[in-house]
Amino acid sequence: MTTFDDRERGFEKKFALDQEQEFKATARRNRLLGQWAAGLMGLQESRVDEYAAAVVKSDFEQPGDDDVLRKVFEDLKGAGVTVTEGEVRMKMAELLAQARESVRGEG
Repeated sequence: MTTFDDRERGFEKKFALDQEQEFKATARRNRLLGQWAAGLMGLQESRVDEYAAAVVKSDFEQPGDDDVLRKVFEDLKGAGVTVTEGEVRMKMAELLAQARESVRGEG
């Protein structure tokens, strides 16, 4: 083994760890977003976790965040909540930053 091989393996491990942390942070962000939206829609406490899980699941429909944004925005609109797509995007960014910090704190 050469130092170059060791460095390459080290970079591969770091990349894999970073990807895993980002996946966890995104899932956590989606759960928090679902809880936030459930509160705005006035869902009963017993349905909040169910809705948050549905938001997490919606992220697996397509690559990227558009599927989550579309679900939450349409659900809010359908419930009569006055919110813009931009406000939902801003909340997503805010919650992603919180989720990343939380995931890093666990590691």
